[in-house]
Amino acid sequence: MSEPLFRGVLPALVTPFRDRAVDEDAFVRLVERQIVGGVHGLVPVGTTGETATLSHDEHRRVVELCVNTTAGRVPVVAGAGSNSTEEAIELVRHAKIVGADAALVVTPYYNRPSQEGLYAHYRAINDAVQLPILVYNVPSRTSVDISNDTLARLAKLPNIVGIKDATGDLGRASLQRLTCGEEWVMLSGDDPSALGYMAHGGHGCISVTANVAPEQCSAFYNDALSGQWSGALYGQDRLIRLHKALFTDASPSPTKFALSYLGLCAEETRLPIVPCSEASRKEVLAAMRDVGLI
Repeated sequence: MSEPLFRGVLPALVTPFRDRAVDEDAFVRLVERQIVGGVHGLVPVGTTGETATLSHDEHRRVVELCVNTTAGRVPVVAGAGSNSTEEAIELVRHAKIVGADAALVVTPYYNRPSQEGLYAHYRAINDAVQLPILVYNVPSRTSVDISNDTLARLAKLPNIVGIKDATGDLGRASLQRLTCGEEWVMLSGDDPSALGYMAHGGHGCISVTANVAPEQCSAFYNDALSGQWSGALYGQDRLIRLHKALFTDASPSPTKFALSYLGLCAEETRLPIVPCSEASRKEVLAAMRDVGLI
């Protein structure tokens, strides 16, 4: 079996703001830092990119900026989810037009569709746009959980190629690998449990922590991909406190604080996300010291 195109660590990029607008210069610098740090792909305008509070024009611009800056050096998986199927199709279509390599499409939130509704949602996207699609399953945020049985049906469609799994359920990963087939791309969406996910047959992770520590995360995933489990465990131990610290307040405010501390962008967020608490800042700084970032 050939190696999947989407593997290793793909940071779910923050969207930097300055004076309430997207800071395009800072975004370009962040993209370049990730590529220099050895990441295996990039994910603009996911939930960590505060896509819920971006306008459609801003969303499209960030995807285009990421694709243009990356210039084919690593794959770009554009966030393109919505709880409206037609809107998701339009975002996926735009991602294809500007040259993204794939789209990340979250399960529809709030509507709480049935399993048949979830299948119909992704099938409609599959039929409308010829672009690889990763299903994003994050029940804690969407209040809907796509089952392995539904994913097995979707895996038979030509453009539905894999999943970002943020459930933290490692047993599910093994069963999914067996039911969806060898070509199914399996990416974790949960940094703390990604080591276990890889051991269960996963191919990598769409990571929040890589925003802050791209070199350390890349080294960890390179070890895991090559079966160097002792090295991967060492990397896990260095990174685990940072994984946790970046969720001590509403994401991505702790991540933006860390990046601002490193002088990479402002920590500005958009309401209803506010800058992280003092307690969160202390945790983030302590974790950054563990990793050797400061």
